[in-house]
Amino acid sequence: MIFERLVAFVLLLVIAGLFGFFIFPSHLSFLGALSCMLLIAVATVLQDILHGSRFLKWLKSDDFAVEVFNSGYWEEASRRVRKIFKQKESTRVASEESLRQFLAAIQASPNGVLLLDADSRIQWSNQTAARHLGIDPQIDSHQLIGNLLRNPTFSHYVHSKSFDHEVIIEGRLHRVDRPQKLGIQIFPYGDGRMLFLSRDVTSIEQAEVMRRDFVANVSHEIRTPLTVLLGFVETLQTLQLTPHEQNNYLQLMAKQAYRMKSLVEDLLTLSKLEGSPYPNFEEWNSLKSILKQCEEDANGLMKALQHDDGPPHMMSFHISDSLEGVEISGSIQELNSAFTNLISNALRYTQAGGRVSVSWIEQAEGVAFMVEDTGPGISAEHLPRLSERFYRIDRSRSRDTGGTGLGLAIVKHVMQRHGGHLQIESELNKGSRFTLIFPSNRLKVPEKTS
Repeated sequence: MIFERLVAFVLLLVIAGLFGFFIFPSHLSFLGALSCMLLIAVATVLQDILHGSRFLKWLKSDDFAVEVFNSGYWEEASRRVRKIFKQKESTRVASEESLRQFLAAIQASPNGVLLLDADSRIQWSNQTAARHLGIDPQIDSHQLIGNLLRNPTFSHYVHSKSFDHEVIIEGRLHRVDRPQKLGIQIFPYGDGRMLFLSRDVTSIEQAEVMRRDFVANVSHEIRTPLTVLLGFVETLQTLQLTPHEQNNYLQLMAKQAYRMKSLVEDLLTLSKLEGSPYPNFEEWNSLKSILKQCEEDANGLMKALQHDDGPPHMMSFHISDSLEGVEISGSIQELNSAFTNLISNALRYTQAGGRVSVSWIEQAEGVAFMVEDTGPGISAEHLPRLSERFYRIDRSRSRDTGGTGLGLAIVKHVMQRHGGHLQIESELNKGSRFTLIFPSNRLKVPEKTS
């Protein structure tokens, strides 16, 4: 293109020179030729200056869709500029789309993400971090993270410059009755910049606390009867006892051994419940037969708990007429375990001569297995925690009754596995009511015959 334009310019000068040479008189022919060539050169330069001015104005306008030249050298230049611009624009759009997708992915992350500059000022934040820390991504942009997150543990972590580990702090929504724990870690990158990550570790921390409490409680519950057993064994080995005394010691040892056996069996039951698949809908049992089995188990338990100097418990078993012939699906072994635990608790904690009633009743949600007693009742502050493992209202009273502290935890797990829930109502000195509510999809109602 440049060569062609140069050839055209030279030809134009030659033509202009010849034209001037012939139209001027012979003594001025050379001067005329030169004048015409100069005029053509000036006109060409002025034309290029004008086109260059239009080209620069076009470049400054950023409106590269408009074509200002239709042909020639400047048309080729503008075409190439438009091509370069389109390539750059395509690259820019692709980069912006990649960035948008990347930021959208970080926004969807369950972990909080902050980008901090070298001065620990917030450059960018996702919504998860905003919720964790209680900040506004727009308003708090370029704010010092230390001014927004005033936590001694975090402040020490930042000043120590030791970021090879995670620190645990209390979250913005932390309360005594509803704790929130956050795991915070900083990763330096680039020229002094930092990547701030946060994650909600409340459930992990609670699980760790439960694990420690579980180990401590199991150790305590086993160590206590084991210590008693070892003491009795040592007594039998070192002292000369009468047959009557030996028999008394052996009975006490058997009681402690039975207590440890019950604890191990309950632990195994919990482990099995947590590790096995949920019950299906293939096994069906009538509510009436379940109630009958509960009555037999309760009678056996009453005999074991009956004291010679006290009146027997008054027991009653009832099933609503509307539930006649109704069957329930689930693991009969698990269900019996839950029902027996409730009846056992009612009998253990109800004074001699007290009343315990067991019944199947119909409810809007489905059916309910209800156990009511006239025992001492439970204070309201204890009710939310009764189904926790080893939770005891009165440890000394629990030991006297022989409970392991796992019964209601087993009941809660059984109900969760059968899609139901445990409801506890109680009032001091007026007794308690434990209700197991099963959903209607686990029931089979007999077809009515016309």
